[in-house]
Amino acid sequence: MAKNVLGTDLETCSRSPLTGFYRNGKCETGRGDFGLHVVCARMTGVFLAFSKAQGNDLTTPNPDAHFRGLVPGDRWCLCVTRWKQALAAGVAPPVVLEATHPSTLEFVSLEELQQHAVGKDA
Repeated sequence: MAKNVLGTDLETCSRSPLTGFYRNGKCETGRGDFGLHVVCARMTGVFLAFSKAQGNDLTTPNPDAHFRGLVPGDRWCLCVTRWKQALAAGVAPPVVLEATHPSTLEFVSLEELQQHAVGKDA
């Protein structure tokens, strides 16, 4: 079983909406996941606007891809480089450490993640 940034078993990020590179609810990564969708984050309006301004609109539904569009409060497996970019801009969304893959630590520190952590039930 995959681990999280805390060294324990990787927990589910979200099943509604269904997230993850493999669309299994977990922020797992593997071959072909060039975006590294490994950070389980709780969406905020500020972050969603930031992401859209960067060219990645996460709010507009795409029925063909079975994607309803995200709203504040949704949890989603983000690309680690987008989260890092948002961190630098001061708009990083909260992170669920228990559902964040350890490969995230190749890009940002555990301390940075902990500063933005929310409980797994949030």
